[in-house]
Amino acid sequence: MNQSVDELELKARVDDPAALERAIVDAGGELMFRGEMIDRRYDRKGRLARRDEVLRLRVFRPDSGAAPFGVLGWKGPVSVRDGYKHRAEHEAQVAQPEAARIIFERLGYEVVLRIDRKIAEYRLAGATVRIEWYPAMDVLVEIEGEPEAIERAVRATGLARDRFLPEALAHFVRAYEERTGRTARLAQ
Repeated sequence: MNQSVDELELKARVDDPAALERAIVDAGGELMFRGEMIDRRYDRKGRLARRDEVLRLRVFRPDSGAAPFGVLGWKGPVSVRDGYKHRAEHEAQVAQPEAARIIFERLGYEVVLRIDRKIAEYRLAGATVRIEWYPAMDVLVEIEGEPEAIERAVRATGLARDRFLPEALAHFVRAYEERTGRTARLAQ
């Protein structure tokens, strides 16, 4: 997998993940992955953060017991394009994510953000629909794709369109903490 795209996405808070998953399956969604998705974001002395860039290593651990694999990614600055969160993104699958982690460390990169979550990722109506369960926060759904595909997938979820926002994870963390009075926990 070597992917270079302009990523467009929306996210929404999910009150009933089981109902959402049933709606996705009923609409013809094809399960692509279920398991853990472990993110580590790296930076060196804040250089990437100052440019609003992300360097990330994701490790996927399938529930099926299949071998884990990694995805190395770079994301450019965030913008909103026609109501969708937009970033340039380049990704490459890596068979040995632990080796990639060691390379980052040897180059002087440090982990600046840890995100551990369980996910179910579907392909639906030309979009990627990912349901995300965090250690202590709301369940979220993220939909990526071209605008028409995103809108078809949004309709298939049965959730109100105005729940889907072009916001980053930090927005949903703040909303959770303000609504509940509890501190969100994104990593184990």
